[in-house]
Amino acid sequence: MTFSTLRLYRGWKEGNRYREAMSGTVNGGRPAGGQTAGRRTTSGRSGGATEAPATGHARPAAADATAPIAPAAPAAQSVPTTAATAATAGAAAALPATADRPSGGRRRRVDRRAAILGTAFTVFAREGYAQATLDVIAAEARVAKHTIYNHFGDKQALLRASIAAEADSALAKNLAAVDRLRDLDSDVRTALEDVGYHLIQCFCDERGWALRRLLYAEINQFPDLLDIIQGRATNPVTEALADRLARLALAGRLRAGDPAAAAEQLAALLTGSLEGRTRFGTRAISDDEMWAVARAAVDTFLHAFGTRATDPT
Repeated sequence: MTFSTLRLYRGWKEGNRYREAMSGTVNGGRPAGGQTAGRRTTSGRSGGATEAPATGHARPAAADATAPIAPAAPAAQSVPTTAATAATAGAAAALPATADRPSGGRRRRVDRRAAILGTAFTVFAREGYAQATLDVIAAEARVAKHTIYNHFGDKQALLRASIAAEADSALAKNLAAVDRLRDLDSDVRTALEDVGYHLIQCFCDERGWALRRLLYAEINQFPDLLDIIQGRATNPVTEALADRLARLALAGRLRAGDPAAAAEQLAALLTGSLEGRTRFGTRAISDDEMWAVARAAVDTFLHAFGTRATDPT
């Protein structure tokens, strides 16, 4: 075979191997270069080692160094598994679902809403509903005006939502005061005076007065504001106080009767004189005066609902 014929033969063979490698038919779908068994080498006239088919032509030989190399398909990169990555994966799997925990964006939205409500209440209480503007509320809350619209829709809805939020805050403080009446074995008069003093403190809180003044100013235009305050603050506190008084009655520490009526009477005795004493919250009263109001209220209450042990007279 002449030199030129040998070159043509080799080029034809290498072209076949290239096509087979690209089609994935060599060695059961694996690249031809992956196997070297069943090959023998022979020396070409050019002096380089070349591969010739093995006896019987069982499998075609791999391409030599001078043959064109088929481009390999991009392989998926594998990330080595380390203790750190395994721990991270385990912690992620242990976390509750996103629906069960607030995301960062949701927390920011909740915080922004609370800031708007607190600022809106302050502005409404200071300026009155008619004079308060969303521009001022947005500026003091440090949010864009359209953010207020996105959260609440309009100015009336913002007023109701801000009063509801303030009523919820007042409820939490008053329930904490009522919860002090939990020891059924303590002296009833002393326990009632302590609870009465803390309820008076809640009533005389600056934001508590602001809430009542805003209600008085806007109730003609928005009569439903009273329902919001009573439903979210006044009634739950009275019910909680009635529950504590009922427990005292069952323990024989108070006279059996209607605990709801007893709670209403005690609340009225504690707060009835405070509007006049504080001039609707414009005059601060001392702790001594609060204690005096609480003792007088409890003394009158025990005359009506006390037993011989709690009210010997």
